[in-house]
Amino acid sequence: MTASRNLLLFAAFNGAVAVALGAFAAHGAGPQVKTLLSTGAHYQLAHAVFAVACALWTGESRLVRLAGWLGALGGLVFCLALALIALFSLSAMGAVAPVGGLLMIAAWLCLAFAALRS
Repeated sequence: MTASRNLLLFAAFNGAVAVALGAFAAHGAGPQVKTLLSTGAHYQLAHAVFAVACALWTGESRLVRLAGWLGALGGLVFCLALALIALFSLSAMGAVAPVGGLLMIAAWLCLAFAALRS
């Protein structure tokens, strides 16, 4: 499997998880849980699409692939941290969510740098 194919597979998995959590938030969760799950699913889905775009980027750019992986991983970390807070009251995960946020920010900055270089 190529690096882009692995990224595409991971992004697709992230998209499926985001849709499942978003659906649960819309149809089976209480008000406080709904907000956290919806926020996490929103960011995860946006960064799954981001990762797909990076995986399909023409040319062999390591920086673009790195951006895709950072975005996909950041979206997953952020979303799962919020889900664990919402579903299991694991408040310690509040310290993990910003790590996901930083990964997502780094992903966008990597993509911007790659665009400047090309």
